[in-house]
Amino acid sequence: MKLLRVLAVLALALGTTAASASDPYPSKPIELTVAYPPGGGSDNTARALAEAVRPALVQPTLVMNKPGASGSIGWSYVATSPADGYRLVLMTPEMLVVPLMGIGKTTVDDFQPIARFTDDPSSITVRADAPWKTIEEFLAYAKANPQKVSVSNAGNGTIPHLAAAALADKAGVNLTHVPYQGSAPAIMGLLAGDVQATTVAYAELRQHVESGKLRTLAVMDEERVKGLDAPTFKEKGLDLQFSVWRGIGMPRNSPKEAVEKWRAAAKQAMSSPAFLGTLQKQNLTPAYADLPEFSGAISRQSAAFKTLMARLNLKP
Repeated sequence: MKLLRVLAVLALALGTTAASASDPYPSKPIELTVAYPPGGGSDNTARALAEAVRPALVQPTLVMNKPGASGSIGWSYVATSPADGYRLVLMTPEMLVVPLMGIGKTTVDDFQPIARFTDDPSSITVRADAPWKTIEEFLAYAKANPQKVSVSNAGNGTIPHLAAAALADKAGVNLTHVPYQGSAPAIMGLLAGDVQATTVAYAELRQHVESGKLRTLAVMDEERVKGLDAPTFKEKGLDLQFSVWRGIGMPRNSPKEAVEKWRAAAKQAMSSPAFLGTLQKQNLTPAYADLPEFSGAISRQSAAFKTLMARLNLKP
């Protein structure tokens, strides 16, 4: 009798497992991993997205913060997890840069991109009381005073770090790079006068420009930023285009059903007033891209970064 009871329990367990496996996706909560600390732009975007996709997915999406090693800890956590559709990652362009610096083993090729939500160009921004009124004046001073101009970035291997290094390379100047743990501290460093400039995306410091505390001298985009009286570097003869984008992805070879479900949920989220309102409060620029467009953009940028990083020889 005891043996029969054991067999019955096992049969019930196996039956339950089989039923769960055949349930439509998703049949349980989903994790969305952010490879950065809580409270930043990436974390806020992920949490707003988790709320926005709830109607489309029914099951809750739980945001998990896994910071460390310039993001590689969080990326590895997702890339090495089962490719079953229940663990996603918030994707940022640092995924394309950090591995090229020898930090971590996880690369963007370990993921299946799904959708992009925002895209904001980097900038050169100084304090409002700085002596430079134009980008030409700034670069002329930097050229005449090697390493005397300190520029804050969001950390080693971040897009602001790469943008500043590329600017120095293109313009023939020698800047002192000062890494911070994120964009917000990098901006505070500039506001406090600890550094003389920053390459953080304009969107993330716009409120300080509009309040008169900071001055953006130029942006690294093809077109000028609407409402900002500052040129693009391309206008000034320096073809520099760097931006901070945010999207979502899954481990490579995740189930097609899960990928397609999230594609639909992402598209629906971009029509959510609450989600768009959160992006607006963060001064982020909505820039939706579905899977084919997002994947193509990543492939092109990845190839360009490999060429650039080989020339810049950036180290952590």
